[in-house]
Amino acid sequence: METKNYRSLVVRESEDKKFTSAIEELSTQNLPAGDVLVRVLYSSLNYKDMLSASGNRGVTRKYPHTPGIDAAGVVEASSSADFKPGEEVIVTSYDLGMNTSGGLGQYIQVPASWIVKKPAGLSLRESMIFGTAGLTAALSILKLADHGLPKGAEILVTGGSGGVGSSAVSILSHAGYKVTAINGIYDESAFIKSMGAADVIDIPDPAESAGKPLLKDRWDAAVDTLGGNPLTFALRSVKANGAITCCGNAASADISLTVYPFILRGITLYGIDSQNCPMKTRVRAWELLAGSWKYPWLESISTEVGLDNVIPSIEKIKAGKHRGRIIVNMKD
Repeated sequence: METKNYRSLVVRESEDKKFTSAIEELSTQNLPAGDVLVRVLYSSLNYKDMLSASGNRGVTRKYPHTPGIDAAGVVEASSSADFKPGEEVIVTSYDLGMNTSGGLGQYIQVPASWIVKKPAGLSLRESMIFGTAGLTAALSILKLADHGLPKGAEILVTGGSGGVGSSAVSILSHAGYKVTAINGIYDESAFIKSMGAADVIDIPDPAESAGKPLLKDRWDAAVDTLGGNPLTFALRSVKANGAITCCGNAASADISLTVYPFILRGITLYGIDSQNCPMKTRVRAWELLAGSWKYPWLESISTEVGLDNVIPSIEKIKAGKHRGRIIVNMKD
């Protein structure tokens, strides 16, 4: 196969253990081994990409490295019978952008088992407005639906202005559920309500519920994207036999609570792993995102940047100042 040069975000570690990012020109001959070479047309920015770009060893072990846990593009070459050159595909999660060169480069090379064929109801650009964040939200809502959540149920979403949170608010409200969202550090209540949230509340103050094993039961279920105190609040506030999904730890990886939500209200806590979820479930979620869960205001929750503006956009995520989804046009 012909070797191609391409542009990519590269994070490097200096001798004094500091990490710097720059746009560099690379060669496809240096990509990791894989069944399928994909020309990336769109990517997106996620919290995990910020961690990788910041030198977080829990995400990326070795540098230099190209982050980007999301990629959508066209098959350039394939040794797999499942994918042919010219096919439009989506690659999210697994090891992409963590220790495998990621979607913030114009080419990726990955195993065929990581790839989803783009559903007919989505464009490549739209698939990256969803990205891992939208997939994670969809997996969370699928888990609640399979738990037996009735239409019209009242659902709490933590981190309502973030990538996963805004996707969850949008999908749920579009699907006919009544959504209450927890605001972020910055007031984004107007933005959250524009996605269909019936109510927006501030981040709960832990001091107000200190020593209380249970709080007033207010919601049928919850989608938690933050961990920490917001998850603790949700666990103590969901109605009997309700369910909560947990997919993040931006607030904290620790939670402080008693067993009472579980033994007195029968609450179920589901962990959501979008990185390594089974392909059958992954495809099911993408089909729903391309179909009945594709909300009409999809474009309004996204901001598009080019590769040259990725570094300042990552800094916004680091500072907690981003809202919705940031997609990256990789075509230039």
